[in-house]
Amino acid sequence: MADNFVLLSGCSGGGKSTLLAELCARGHNVVEEPGRRIVSEELAGDRKALPWADPAAFARRAIEMALADRQSARALSGWVFFDRGLIDAASALDALTGDTVLETLCAAHRYHRRVFMAPPWPEIYEADSERQHGFKTGLAEYRRLAMVIPALGYEVVTLPKTSVSARADFVLASLSSGIRSAVRS
Repeated sequence: MADNFVLLSGCSGGGKSTLLAELCARGHNVVEEPGRRIVSEELAGDRKALPWADPAAFARRAIEMALADRQSARALSGWVFFDRGLIDAASALDALTGDTVLETLCAAHRYHRRVFMAPPWPEIYEADSERQHGFKTGLAEYRRLAMVIPALGYEVVTLPKTSVSARADFVLASLSSGIRSAVRS
């Protein structure tokens, strides 16, 4: 398990990327969402693995990218925050195709025991060129992840609907309290 790899997951458009930028500005290591990077590459290329063109191909690319991200992040020290990751991609592929990679991949490549989930937040949700699905689709994804992540043995911590600065404080305090608890045990 990579105990310093912290996963930010949850509802699409729930503020994960904004939180990631804040954590980066505070000096923490961050890994941007595979999905947005893939969409950007595909829009500039052959467009075969776009999520709205071939969702299964998109999920497979996201799995490959998440695994490569984890490999690259091994060289980093301190907290490494991932905007989505392997769990998101593997659970999407499983939901789309019934492919059973989820448990095997996620057992071999663990994140910190606490996963931070961005709840549905329709007031800040925005579609854009890389996020073309609607809020309902994001909500369905959130519900799937809210079931999958604890089933994989993670403690789900819901991010508060507050300012990005307060969210970053919340995440860092939650991780610090977890470390102190583990040391006292």
